[in-house]
Amino acid sequence: MEKQIGTMRVLVTGGSGLVGKAIQHVVKEEGGAREGEEWIFLSSKDADLTNAAETRAIFEKHRPTHVVHVAAMVGGLFRHLRQNLDFWRNNVCINDNVLQTAHEFGVVKVVSCLSTCIFPDKTTYPIDETMIHNGPPHESNSGYAYAKRMVDVHNRACWTQYGRRYTAVIPTNIFGPHDNFNIEDAHVLPALVHKTYKAKRDGTALEVWGSGHALRQFIYSLDLARLYLWVLREYDEVEPIILSVGQEEEITIKDVVDAIVEAFGFTGPVIYDTSKSDGQMKKTASNAKLRSYRPDFTFTPFQTGKHQTHLSQLKKSTVLT
Repeated sequence: MEKQIGTMRVLVTGGSGLVGKAIQHVVKEEGGAREGEEWIFLSSKDADLTNAAETRAIFEKHRPTHVVHVAAMVGGLFRHLRQNLDFWRNNVCINDNVLQTAHEFGVVKVVSCLSTCIFPDKTTYPIDETMIHNGPPHESNSGYAYAKRMVDVHNRACWTQYGRRYTAVIPTNIFGPHDNFNIEDAHVLPALVHKTYKAKRDGTALEVWGSGHALRQFIYSLDLARLYLWVLREYDEVEPIILSVGQEEEITIKDVVDAIVEAFGFTGPVIYDTSKSDGQMKKTASNAKLRSYRPDFTFTPFQTGKHQTHLSQLKKSTVLT
């Protein structure tokens, strides 16, 4: 049911966040936009997407033909533990409003952003795109995980009932400039960046929550942005696709701490507080499907990020207090 269009008007929700800013960089700074494409980047100042009327008004204003949907209520492990219900309710509202309004306005394609935390807690590894609904997610972020799973349910129903080619990407842990560096609410890497900065500034020990043994795969935000553009233009499946480095690039949280400590030149003691939760111990994801489409795509390795100034970019882009 895709229609013929002239100018491709791409509306990016969450345009001021980590992924939205990375897409904006690729489009505007790397020349990623193609002829005939118009890109509109929204922030929460433009519309409250939990509000159906405001969502409709922003679609009425911009009349997009395509939507990159990365807006969400997000946060790190300890914010999820405190606000599980809020993560469920807010993200269900945002996603339903965006997807339903896109359908009503005849949007050709929507690409939403999910997360590997949506996968079952008790599963076999590596996880792949067929396993999303095979069991409950980890209880630490179940509200967010179930809300994000419903995007996949919504997309499949849109395809079955209306022939809409709406899909989603599933990145692993993302790092890069413009992240949220609030220690209480941030994801693991930016929170550790901020804590290391403060420990070095104050001459105190660096306290890491958890054992450091949990395993994660990290994708650099600009790599994700480049792949996101490919999905928007060329990936035609409704089934989501995992965007990730390979299994062999999985590292421990201790490896992350060591890299950040080295980048900051921090020489003080590092203490692991094992009374704090590790969250899910592993979420090893397969990128075999991505590789079947993009076998030659080159990822930015996490371990060489500091040599390419990526961690220094993180420091510079942070308001550290």
